This record gives sequence, structure tokens and C-alpha cells, in this order.
Amino acid sequence: MGAVELDETDCAIVRELRADGRLPFEALASRVGLSRAAARLRVRRMQESGRLKVVGVVHPAVRGADALALVAVDVHGAASAVARRIAELPEAAAVHLTAGRFPLAAQIRARDLAGLSTAVARVRTLPGVAHTASAVCTEVLKDPRMAAAARPDVDPDPTDLLLLDLLERDGRLSFAELAGHAGLSAGAVRTRVLRLLDGGALRVTAELAPSATGLGRYGGFALRLLGPAEAALRRAAEWREIRFLARCLGGNDLVGTVVAASLEELRDLFERLRCLPGVRLAETWVHLSRVEPPGARAALS
Repeated sequence: MGAVELDETDCAIVRELRADGRLPFEALASRVGLSRAAARLRVRRMQESGRLKVVGVVHPAVRGADALALVAVDVHGAASAVARRIAELPEAAAVHLTAGRFPLAAQIRARDLAGLSTAVARVRTLPGVAHTASAVCTEVLKDPRMAAAARPDVDPDPTDLLLLDLLERDGRLSFAELAGHAGLSAGAVRTRVLRLLDGGALRVTAELAPSATGLGRYGGFALRLLGPAEAALRRAAEWREIRFLARCLGGNDLVGTVVAASLEELRDLFERLRCLPGVRLAETWVHLSRVEPPGARAALS
């Protein structure tokens, strides 16, 4: 899909839903200067066109997944078959086919470092895996999907976890719709959802598909520190094109992902990274496609 022009009102709607994905249509309409029906129609139009998703983002600690590693995978044979096997692992948060030194890149999450080590070892033993290179993340500097890094003050029970699963798929499900799945009253569900939101276990936000604004190319990079670089890293984290940035252990000091309108702009972003003082751009790659296991929750990269 090519870039689709969003008018000022569409952009205002996206900004409001990014801050609060469950904002009632009446309040949304008031803030953007529309009637309730017109606001609802615009949101639905953007959702049906694939430009907008309103999703629940669950804090990783809620599911006991505090530890994160980025694993580059070399393969024997077809990379797509290996990617599907990795994507079926419960610890696999994301798997991409890539163009670069390695044909696959995977995000692996686990409860702790011991669990992370076990999960990465499981990846190594999968049929078709020839070699892996892991970067264990020690500090996430930027992740727009998780605005708050603080550990949530909530201990969810099985019903809470069911509600979280439903809201990850559609963050604007009504309390009545959620109640139908959970076997509770709408009032009881409302109390639970508000507790999850207030406790930091859940954040509901809008995600605009990069292709809607012409940003449809994803890439990844690894940096090595050559000297003092804190000021440069803070500036880089503010670039809108950088989607994710984390300190890590391994052969490199930082890893990240970027998004751009074209391969040429992706190249220019990598050039900008090369010019940062105190760092060396050690490796780059291009994301070709995301691989989902059967029945996986849809998510943007």
C-alpha cells in the first residue's frame, strides 16, 4: 500500500488515541471538533483500510517476560521454514526474515536470564538452524509501544489475563463485549480493566501503519561504543525514525530498529548513525517480512 494522505483531523484523532486508545467517541469528537458519529466513522475508516490499529500493549513483566534478547539466526536451507519454527516458540516475541549477514532476526523474551538462556538454546537446536548470535538487552532506551518502564503494580489472575489477551487484539472492545468473553458483568469487567490500566499492566494506544505515512521500510542496526556517547545516543533516541533502541551484552553495545520511506532513506539513516560521535555502526540489516505462527495475534513491527 502506498502512502495515504491523512488530513489534520485524522492526525488529531491519531494523537488522541495514542494517548488513550479507549477514549470514548464522545470525548474524542469533542477534542477534535467533530460530531460523535463523524469521529466514529473516521476511526472505522482508518481501521478498515489497515492504516490504524488500536491495541492493548501488555507490560512484559505481567507474563513473566522481563528478559529480552535479539537473536540473529543463520540457517541451512530455506529461511522461511526455520522462521516459522522459531515463531511457534512461546518465547518468540517477533521473528523477521531479513537481508543482511543473517537471514533471520528474532526477539526472544523470558522470565529471567536463565529462562532466556534456555529459550535461545532451544532456538539453536531447531532443524535448519546453523548458527546464532545473541544480544541480551540490559536497558531499553526507546520503545514507543511501552511508554512506562516501571514494573506494574498488579498481580493479574486468569480472568485478567484473558481480558489482556482480548485487548491486545482490539484495544477498543467495549466492556459489554469483554464481559461476554469473560462471563462477568460489564461493571465487573470495567473495574478489572481500569485496575489493569491504572496499575501499569496495560496501555491501550493507537498505532498508525508506517505505510500510511510513507514509512514502509524497516531495518536494524548494531552499534559499538568507542568513547563517551551519551549525548549522541540521547539525540538519536529522539529521531522519529528510530523505533527501538536498547543497550545490550554481546559483541555489540547497542541494538535498534529504524523505519523509513524507502531503501534510499534507510541508507541515509544508517549514514546518520555512522556519523554519531563516539559510536561505530557495526552492522545493519533490512527487514523483509514478519513471520507469524498460526493463530498469532496481529501486531505491527
